[in-house]
Amino acid sequence: MPWPSSLWEDFKIIFDRDPAASNWLEVLICYPGVHALALHRIGKWLWQKQVPLVPRFLSHLGRFLTGIEIHPGATIGKGVFIDHGMGVVIGETAIVGDYCLIYQNVTLGGTGKQIGKRHPTLAQNVVVGAGAKILGNINIGNNVRVGAGSIVLRDVPDDSTVVGIPGRIVSSRTGQGCPLEHGKLPDPEAKIIHSLIDRIESLEQQIQKLSPYQP
Repeated sequence: MPWPSSLWEDFKIIFDRDPAASNWLEVLICYPGVHALALHRIGKWLWQKQVPLVPRFLSHLGRFLTGIEIHPGATIGKGVFIDHGMGVVIGETAIVGDYCLIYQNVTLGGTGKQIGKRHPTLAQNVVVGAGAKILGNINIGNNVRVGAGSIVLRDVPDDSTVVGIPGRIVSSRTGQGCPLEHGKLPDPEAKIIHSLIDRIESLEQQIQKLSPYQP
């Protein structure tokens, strides 16, 4: 898709994804994700034309103006929404599929100095929560949700939810529902702790029943 058409999709998706978006002028002027993607798409086109220096300068300018750093070599699909966006870093060989939703302080980064593909690939409709890090040449499937603060180091299949450090798949289902409900994620650690507490209480009751020194 030509980059002007992609920019239009980036613009339209905001009204579907952000309840705070009230009018087109506000989005055009006050949404840093729109500005960063616009500069990136121009820089990407120049990068593909092998224009020297200018694409990297546009990336640097975008970082300075928006706090969002997208390498001009990265591939960004249509309808991507970077919400708030401060601190977002997207590496050179990263691929972000159509209609992904990325929150602030997210990193799509590498894990070393490998040559070639070294950054993650996000399929379509992926939601990446605030502060999450997805590292290395891994694949994140369609409709995946990555919980805030998670660190993902391995492939994730379609329709999964990943939370924790390192990221663990805590649910896998189709029909993920509204992408804005990324806060409604399972808490496996809390479930384990509650289960252990219940088990300890049960064992204490059994010990008290068997003890010959009950008052």
